[in-house]
Amino acid sequence: AVLHDAELLTGAWLSLKIALLTAFSSVVIGTWAGYVLARLGRFRGFTFFTAMINAPLVIPEVIMGISMLLLFVAMEQVFGWPAGRGFVTIWIGHVMLCVSYVAIIVQSRVKELNKSLEEAALDLGATPLKVFFVIVLPLISQALVSGWLLSFTVSIDDLILSAFLSGPGSTTLPLVVYSRVRLGLNPEMNALATIFICLVTTGVVGVNLWMQVREKKRLLDIHHAFTAEVEETATTPTAGRTTKAFGPLKA
Repeated sequence: AVLHDAELLTGAWLSLKIALLTAFSSVVIGTWAGYVLARLGRFRGFTFFTAMINAPLVIPEVIMGISMLLLFVAMEQVFGWPAGRGFVTIWIGHVMLCVSYVAIIVQSRVKELNKSLEEAALDLGATPLKVFFVIVLPLISQALVSGWLLSFTVSIDDLILSAFLSGPGSTTLPLVVYSRVRLGLNPEMNALATIFICLVTTGVVGVNLWMQVREKKRLLDIHHAFTAEVEETATTPTAGRTTKAFGPLKA
């Protein structure tokens, strides 16, 4: 019955699209914000910038939902955009909420990085933009993945913001489930919950296995490189190693 329920399938597809778009948008904006907080130090407006990034973490979602609803209504009256509430308004609200989580994760990870790596790249002629993409991003990739997964989870599970920012024809899956559960439980909700649990469990196990395989491969590559270096050093004559390291010795 779940697989043939048009309302549930439509809500699930809408929630999935919003969650994917929210996750990618939040990672892009949150990475920029977290890097600014971790690397640029105190600048004019730093306190205000920090407060705006951290505000969604402490403000109740009900207050945020009402505020954004009033904002969109006023914008529609003044500018004519957005024309009603729906996909775009829900997406903007979810991004506003999830950016804070990504920024905090990225900020904590960037602060742990060794700045000498970035300084060495700058000394060798790399531009700050190239340093960010070539040096910083690979080192914080796990934080980006964590922020992406957290944003996706928060977005697809959000009910309060979606209730304020949704409109006719834009009912997300949590709203559908909430409206039906109020009328009483039925086997379709149990089946839906089972499907979600199975999907999440499979995804978590799959990601963990992939990370373990990747880590083993990285350690194996390091071991092979170290072994090759040791063998090369052992087979090189002493005089050759001295000449290679210090240049030709003069009497």
